[in-house]
Amino acid sequence: MEARRFQDLSRFGGTARGRAAWRAQLWWLFETLFVLPTPQYMFAWRRKALTLFGAKIGKRVLIRPGVRVTYPWNLTIGDYVWIGDNVTLYSIAEISIESHSVISQEAYLCAGTHDHRDVSFRFVSAPIRIGGECWVAARAFIGPGVEIGHGAVVGAGSIVMKTVSAGTIVAGNPAKLLGTRSTGG
Repeated sequence: MEARRFQDLSRFGGTARGRAAWRAQLWWLFETLFVLPTPQYMFAWRRKALTLFGAKIGKRVLIRPGVRVTYPWNLTIGDYVWIGDNVTLYSIAEISIESHSVISQEAYLCAGTHDHRDVSFRFVSAPIRIGGECWVAARAFIGPGVEIGHGAVVGAGSIVMKTVSAGTIVAGNPAKLLGTRSTGG
C-alpha cells in the first residue's frame, strides 16, 4: 500500500520573480560581490546599488552592512528609514517601508511562502507594508501579506502573521497586543 502524498516537489512550478531569471541571477551575483561585503559607512553605495536594480529609495535612508534583498525591483523605502545589520528583505512580492521607520538587525520580512495544502507545494506571495514611524525590533519575523500600521512597534524576536494596528505594541510568538505607543514631543 502506497503512503498518502503530502507534497510532491516534482510538481512544483517555481516562483514569480517579476523579472527575467537572468536579471535575478545578475542581482544575486552583484549583491554578493559588491554590496554585502561593503563597510558600514557605505550607505550611499548600498542605496545606489539597490536603485540600479529597480528599488525605489527615499532620502537619507541608512542601509547597514549585510542587508539582503531578494528582488530589489519589489522594494520601496521612504525617507529617513534605517535598515539594520543582516536584515533580510525576501521581496518575492512588494515590500514597502514608509518614512521614519526602523527595521532592526536580523529582522526577516518574508513576502512569500508555500501552500502546505497543495501537493505541488505551490508558491504563494503577498506584499508587506510597514507604515511610517514604525519599529520592527531585532530578529522579528514579518510574514506575507502583513501590514504594520503607522507608529506600531514589533518586539524583538516576534513572529507577526497578521496585520498590526497603528500605534500599538506587539510582541511574542505569535505576536500579541501588549499596549499602545505614546507620542513623543
